[in-house]
Amino acid sequence: MAQGRFERWRARFDALLRPEGEATDARSLLLASLRATGYGAVGAAYGIIALYTLPLLLLTAVFAMLGVGRPLVAPMMQWVRIVAGLERRRLRWIGHEVESPYAEPIDEPPRTLREVRADPSARRDLLWVAAHATWGLVIGAVLLQLPFVAIHDVTYPVWWGLAATSDQEILNGLIEAETQTAATLGFATGIAAFVLWLLFAPKLLDLQAMPGARLLGPDREVDLSERVARLTATRAAALDAHAVELRRIERALHDGAQNRIVAVAVLIGAARREVSRAPERADEILERAQTTVESALAELRAVVRSILPPVLEDRGLAGALNALASDCPVPCTVQVDVEGRCPASVEATAYFVVAESLTNVAKHSRAEHASVMVLRRGNTLRVVVTDDGRGGADAESGSGLAGIRRRVEALDGTTEVKSPPGGPTEIRAELPCGS
Repeated sequence: MAQGRFERWRARFDALLRPEGEATDARSLLLASLRATGYGAVGAAYGIIALYTLPLLLLTAVFAMLGVGRPLVAPMMQWVRIVAGLERRRLRWIGHEVESPYAEPIDEPPRTLREVRADPSARRDLLWVAAHATWGLVIGAVLLQLPFVAIHDVTYPVWWGLAATSDQEILNGLIEAETQTAATLGFATGIAAFVLWLLFAPKLLDLQAMPGARLLGPDREVDLSERVARLTATRAAALDAHAVELRRIERALHDGAQNRIVAVAVLIGAARREVSRAPERADEILERAQTTVESALAELRAVVRSILPPVLEDRGLAGALNALASDCPVPCTVQVDVEGRCPASVEATAYFVVAESLTNVAKHSRAEHASVMVLRRGNTLRVVVTDDGRGGADAESGSGLAGIRRRVEALDGTTEVKSPPGGPTEIRAELPCGS
């Protein structure tokens, strides 16, 4: 919950300081510099953490080589992984696509120095700690100092006489200013510091982020092999999902519409035989045939809608999901924040995820309320369905949740189900949707 509030605060901060519309160049520069300073301050805080982590790493290495510190290696490497994970999140905030090389929470940290040397991701995390504790911290300090120096020096001519002799200085203590003439110079140095901050704050942020952007992503060779394995698994999942969908359509047509059409043929044959002998009986049989045809048409429409719901084409994703929510017997709220249209396959999968999730809510959860949230951030469509029911949903039990996972994996997406006993239940799916 605290993490969610922090994410909302961060998004508001980013939206406030990201210029939109017809902003002037000066305002754009100012907002970009403020944004860079805010994220640079976060980076400087991580630099302080990395700085204090370095001596602990050295002590752990020394004790491990002496044979008495082996139990400390795994916790220390887990701590390094946590700090590096925080930096990866910050890098994503400022626009760097840095993915974690770890399959969290499955991957365990190295437990010996030999395992650390054999793990390229662990070695890259350690290199980043050393780089960020020095380079990142210094750049962050410069980025934070510039606006404070600008404010201090610009206002210095006004209050220099009230300052103690030891504090009569400008340019962050580089120049002593104990006279009125020297104090007046502070106005010029303050303006210069402000202009430097205004022009170069985003560049300094990029310099601060450079080691993390280069070191904290997956190793290229390892990432390529993992990508090939993932694409192979995705292709297999897509074929399986396609086969399952074909079998479902075949069963729906064979057991439903086909049987009804056969019944219509039988009824029409019976009616023809009764026309000359008992017209009233023939009319009754034809009425039954008409009812059966209507039922067959309704089932055919249901099958067609399950393949690609027409409501998606007619009303878009937001309208289709609101229609699903209105049909759900459990009160449901819908929030959709998607600009434009996503690919048809992505919208159909998102619709299927919500439809299957709300079906499970109605049948099994005993919930009093449910909510659907669909957001598009960059090239990712995120679908979250929550309910306040009894929980205990198991995605591995072969239920509808397994079908959701297959459909999402077929598009190279990910699914996460959180459903502790007693609730609440949250089903989260992320779908890549292109540019």
